[in-house]
Amino acid sequence: MGRYHAKAPGSGVALSEQMQRGQVFSERCPSRQVLNHVTSRWGVLVLIALLEGTYRFSELRRKIKGVSERMLAQTLQSLEADGFLLRKAYPVVPPHVEYSLTPLGEEVADKVQVLADWVEENLSRVLQAQTEREMSV
Repeated sequence: MGRYHAKAPGSGVALSEQMQRGQVFSERCPSRQVLNHVTSRWGVLVLIALLEGTYRFSELRRKIKGVSERMLAQTLQSLEADGFLLRKAYPVVPPHVEYSLTPLGEEVADKVQVLADWVEENLSRVLQAQTEREMSV
C-alpha cells in the first residue's frame, strides 16, 4: 500500500494514510490545535527564524517585524508546549532567555519552510489571481 491511496471525497486530492487513520477532520482532534500553532502567521515565522539558530526574545521580535510582544510570547509558549522549542533562561538581571528548535521543531520547521518558500515563489501568481477575482466581482 502506497503513501497515498485514497482521495478526499469530491476533491480528487489524495489523502495520506496517516490522515486517513487520524482524526484531523474531527472537531475535537488535538492535532487541530498543533496545526494552529504551527501554521499561524507568527508560528510559521518563528519556526523559520529559529532554523537559523538560537535567538533571544528581543532578537526574534526585531527579526519578525510587526509581531507584538504579547503575540510573540503566546506563540513561543505554544510552540514550547508542543515540544518544538527549547527555552533556556539564564539567572541574570535583566532576564536573559534564549529560544532554539528541538529536533522535533527542526522537523516541523523544515516542512513549514517548504510551504513558505512555495508562497514566496508563487506570490505573483497568487496576486494576479486576487486581482482577476476583484475585477470580476
